[in-house]
Amino acid sequence: MATPLASLIAALRSLLFVLWLTVTVAPWATAVLLISLFAKGDRVYWACAGWLRLAIHSARWICGVQWRIQGMENLPSQAARRSAVILLPKHQSTWETFAFPALMSHPLAYVFKRELLYVPFFGWAMARMDMIHIDRSKRAEAWAKVAEQGKRLAAQGNWVIMFPEGTRTARGQKGEYKTGGTRLAIETGVPVVPIAATSGRCWPRKSFLLRPGVVDISIGRPIAPQGREAGELMREVEAWIEAEMQRLDPEAYPSAAAQGAARSSAALQA
Repeated sequence: MATPLASLIAALRSLLFVLWLTVTVAPWATAVLLISLFAKGDRVYWACAGWLRLAIHSARWICGVQWRIQGMENLPSQAARRSAVILLPKHQSTWETFAFPALMSHPLAYVFKRELLYVPFFGWAMARMDMIHIDRSKRAEAWAKVAEQGKRLAAQGNWVIMFPEGTRTARGQKGEYKTGGTRLAIETGVPVVPIAATSGRCWPRKSFLLRPGVVDISIGRPIAPQGREAGELMREVEAWIEAEMQRLDPEAYPSAAAQGAARSSAALQA
């Protein structure tokens, strides 16, 4: 348990981090908007990703939030520009929404709620990128848009990223895994890639109080959608992610750890 002094220091560092993001986002987004008048596509994307890279490195320098990644070899190589995938990550925090574009070598196309476009500067810059923004209140229209634009992006070799739980979940918790990502995979014939991320360990949901520590990211092997049913495919994705989360962050899953210890003890006694 953190001491009062450690908690105070973490709060002050978090405040400094938020202030730094606030100070830097306006001029950076303005520069992106100006760049977008003369450039399109990847140049605008990487200009935006530059601020996200600054954000996660600032979280490391100011708040002590480190990261380590395993499984990068499971993604198409940088040379394979036409190899599309659909990334399906665990969603615990704002951290991974910043980190994935900053850490991956290929442009990503997020599926996100259109309300984010109205966030000053940040949302305005997002609107200049080729991503899929949807109205969640109109589910049929939202899916039609995801399917239409997802097919176009896949044909271009782009990587689409969707959070299957839809919203951030608390550390150690599991949301409902929705089948939008696997439905899109079946529609396009593009493999899905499950990703576990323990970001809630350092940056809890609905909070700007960051704690020093390490975010573990584990990238699973691609799963082909051919001959699969959307619900069954998503259950495989869910099982892999949740098992990997328990392996990466056992402190957040005490009941699972206890069950594992009990099984080990029973095996030794057998």
